[in-house]
Amino acid sequence: MKNLVYIFLGVVFGLAMYKAEAASWFRIYEMFNFDSFHMYGFIGTALLVGAVGLQLFKRYDTKDINGEKIVIKPKDRSIVRYLIGGILFGLGWALVGACPGPIFVLLGAGIWQILIVIVFALLGTYLYGLIKDKLPH
Repeated sequence: MKNLVYIFLGVVFGLAMYKAEAASWFRIYEMFNFDSFHMYGFIGTALLVGAVGLQLFKRYDTKDINGEKIVIKPKDRSIVRYLIGGILFGLGWALVGACPGPIFVLLGAGIWQILIVIVFALLGTYLYGLIKDKLPH
């Protein structure tokens, strides 16, 4: 039953992204050309909601779906890792016209060509998992 709640929340999230045009190639193109505030507002709102949620997780005894306490550990900071990762992420986003969240929204909207992107995104994630310990910290 708990999984149905998460499926429902995922569908609502996907509908919100679709209706807000966050999965629109045109909106992303506008953003990269600094022609519209639309996507910056959407991303800023998501950042604000995430920051508030993170603070609530830290402040209260929040538990995951299995009842275990959620512990938020600080990440290692590395300019090289974030620089390379940010460049690859940005290039992929600009090339495809969508970041990882909206690719599934586009699939749900019936854009079947996005399956190519999803396959390669999953492959890239798998390859990263194989080599992440060998990358510079």
